[in-house]
Amino acid sequence: MATRRSLQQEQAGDFWEKTDEVLRHISDNGACGTADVGQDEKKSSGGWWDWHPSKTALEYLWHAGELSVTRREGFRKIYDLTDRVIPSAHLNAFVSNEDAIDWHCNEALDHLGFTTSGEITAFWDTVTSQEAKEWCQRGLVTGALIEVDVECVDGSLRRSFARPDLLDLPVLDISQRVRILSPFDPVLRDRKRAERLFGFHYRIEIFVPAAKRQYGYYVFPVMEGDQLIGRIDMKADREAKRLDVTAFWPEPKVRMGAGRQKRLMAELDRAARFGGCDAVAFADDWLRTAG
Repeated sequence: MATRRSLQQEQAGDFWEKTDEVLRHISDNGACGTADVGQDEKKSSGGWWDWHPSKTALEYLWHAGELSVTRREGFRKIYDLTDRVIPSAHLNAFVSNEDAIDWHCNEALDHLGFTTSGEITAFWDTVTSQEAKEWCQRGLVTGALIEVDVECVDGSLRRSFARPDLLDLPVLDISQRVRILSPFDPVLRDRKRAERLFGFHYRIEIFVPAAKRQYGYYVFPVMEGDQLIGRIDMKADREAKRLDVTAFWPEPKVRMGAGRQKRLMAELDRAARFGGCDAVAFADDWLRTAG
């Protein structure tokens, strides 16, 4: 849980005196976003992620459980009193610590397919490393889990845990369609795991100063079949209803032959339609040197 001290250290301004004011505002006026509180408060000049005190109060109250996020409007979270968002039957339900650990670990494993105890810890950032290790060991003893060796992209083997029937499941045919992924796609959710399994190093550079960015402000990973083949810098021009492609960087050893380029173009057409654009436009030097 976020604490008053930790949030005060992270964000400038004394938010504590704003918590009661923010709660009264939401109680009296209903759900609100950051634009609805603290209009007269000063932000620092570090960028859009700098918070005024009322924004910090909203985040603190959310982490403390007094507020919940009821929806999003674009990127903006809309907060309301928790007892108006979560039904009382769920809000007041008691869950033991042991049951909570069991649920978190089971869900992480089912989403990942195979996992180390460390990857379970990283999945939720709620279960501690010791709790995850103990859960995995209990699973081995009861037969709920087996150990498997997973081959990483560098040829090394990584001991992991899986359900006993994992090796009996049929191997699905993988479409060779090219897909443009969100930076927050489950494939990349755990950056270290993605690098081990796919050899793909990725970080989102929105918080990196422009002069130090390797690729760009908001660059999307690109996947073909079961391989991450590159990353693309693109942005929708809403007024022109056009998707502008600035650059595509293929991964090392990925060759952009005619067939692969055709599949990439098809995915860009899909992305354009999804974004409400009528056309795709390319910078002159959009296809960059691999890696």
